[in-house]
Formats: sequence, C-alpha cells, structure tokens
Amino acid sequence: MAASTGTERPSVREIFASMQYGPAPEAAGVAQAWLDSNERSFGHFIGNKWIKPDGRQTYATKNPATGEVLASTIQGNEEDVELAVSTARQAYESWSQLPCHVRARYMYSIARTIQKHQRLLSVLESMDNGKPIRESRDCDVPLVVRHFYHHAGWAQLRDTEMAKWKPLGVVAAIVPWNFPLMLLTWKICPALAMGNTVVLKPATYTRLTALLLAEICAEAGLPPGVFNVVTGGGAFGEKLAVHPDVDKVAFTGSTEVGRILRKATAGTGKKLSLELGGKSPFIVFDTADLDSAVEGIVDAIWFNQGQTALIIPITTDKSDCKESHCCKSHGRVFFTPYTQSWGGQTN
Repeated sequence: MAASTGTERPSVREIFASMQYGPAPEAAGVAQAWLDSNERSFGHFIGNKWIKPDGRQTYATKNPATGEVLASTIQGNEEDVELAVSTARQAYESWSQLPCHVRARYMYSIARTIQKHQRLLSVLESMDNGKPIRESRDCDVPLVVRHFYHHAGWAQLRDTEMAKWKPLGVVAAIVPWNFPLMLLTWKICPALAMGNTVVLKPATYTRLTALLLAEICAEAGLPPGVFNVVTGGGAFGEKLAVHPDVDKVAFTGSTEVGRILRKATAGTGKKLSLELGGKSPFIVFDTADLDSAVEGIVDAIWFNQGQTALIIPITTDKSDCKESHCCKSHGRVFFTPYTQSWGGQTN
C-alpha cells in the first residue's frame, strides 16, 4: 500500500470545477476562418452563387451560448422568393431527366465532400445553435453523411424499385433551429434523390450551416439551381410556401405555424408534409431500476439542450415509487456539470 502524502484528495465536484483541458481539434478557429473568408456577411445562395440584393434588411446571427455576433445575413423579400423558385424550376427541367445513376453520383459526391468538411460543419453547428460539440460532432453531422449515402442508393434504384413514382417539381423546405443541419438533410435528400429541386429556408436563428451546406453542394459539383438556400423571417417562409410554382411544402416546426401553412396551401394542389411538436410519456413502474430510469430521463430531457419534440412528462404507477424517483432525479440534475468553454468542449 502506498504511503500517504498527507494531502487531501479533491472531490469529484472539485475536479469538475477546476480541471484544465488541452487544445481540442474542434476549436472554433476553423469556423471563424470560414466566416472571415466570407467577410462575415452572407446573402442567399441561389444557382450555386452568392446573391446579395441591395436594399435588404439584415439579421445578426449570434452564438446563443456566448452572445457573440458571428455574421450578418439578409432578410429576403418576394423578389428573392421569385428568383429562387424560378431558378429551381429551370434546374428541375434537366435534373429530373437525368438517368438515376447520374443523380446518385452527385449525391455520393456531396456525401464525400461533407465528410471532407466534417469538422467545419460540426464546429459551426455548435456555434450557430449552441449545442455541445459532442452532439454535433458525434451525432448530427455523421447522420447527415449517412443520409446522403443512403439516398444516393435510392436515387439509383428509383426506376426499378419505384417505377410508378414521379418527381413532383420544386420543393420548398422550411426547417427549425433545434437540429438545423440534420432536419434540412431529412428533407432535401429524398427530394433530390427522386429528381426534385429544392428551395430551403432555414430558421431565423440558425442559418449558417444551411448556407455552408449549399456551398459544399456546389463544391461537390451539384448543378446550379438544384439546391438553393434563402434567408428571412417567418413571413418570408410563408411567401415561399404559397408561391404558385412550388409543388411541395415540407415543414418542421410549431403546431401553430403548421396550421397557418395548412390554411395557406389548402385548395392549391400543393403537396404538404408537416412535422410538428409533441411529447412522449415516460412511464416508471415500481419494479423499475430507478437509477437507470433517472439516467434515461435526464438524457432525454436535456439532450440537445432540451430542444426536442420529446420533452417527457413522467408518470409512475405507485406513490412511493414517485417519491423515490423524484428524489433521485433531483439529485442527478443537481450534480450535472455544465460548461460553455471550447477548451472543455462542452461534454
């Protein structure tokens, strides 16, 4: 047995409060360099080009964890909607007629190019949205890559496995701020794979990774006009959705806005898909392993800063179980460490 040194060992809490981290490969420098290369000022990305019309209002995109202003983006208007949709419509005429294996090659190229810029996307997503780097690096961006690879396979199989299905035309995609990059990927991948073109409006608060992805798609060789990104507020999104040359609206967001879009598109013949808010009950029985149940609840509620559609109301079947469970949950949450330091990588 080693001899005592006479110094008291620090508690776990003291270690979490005082320990220092070395430099991390996911430090903010790579994203700051990309922002600087664009002079921290962004317009729309339409037809594989940056478009910055005169006379537009601007919006300051901030890091919600620190309040740092990251870049200036523009607030689009009806003219910008018209340009984006007409560009997508023109691109649709050729994109939809390509052989399936050619569209698949483009999507494979996008997937590989995303992998090339995976670190940049992960860091920018954390800065733009405020989520821990662990989640953007290990969850969101790898899933984005997998979706492009997966739908590249379906693009090649469309004429054999879905022979009676036809592309719709121009798809307007509107996504929220909780999973900015992953949710837009869920919408654009199947649309592109089946021969549609896309005009995307990202959430007001989280625009940067959508604009970066559009730039990456252009770098990968995607033909101009196939994927376009426009920025603006909520009313701007409605203008995009009701444009007469939009054939499909894909929306993820609040139930209230979903109702507005349903009314706005009713009778127009547009296809509409709505992914709205929800809750999932977490039922704990008196025979449950309460420690495991607590860990599951904490992970579900605080995953992605709690910004999910799965915020859990807890239900138990016994009063004594409820009391014990609440005590354990309170203790677990009280001892959860938090940090916003990039050196600590917010794990």
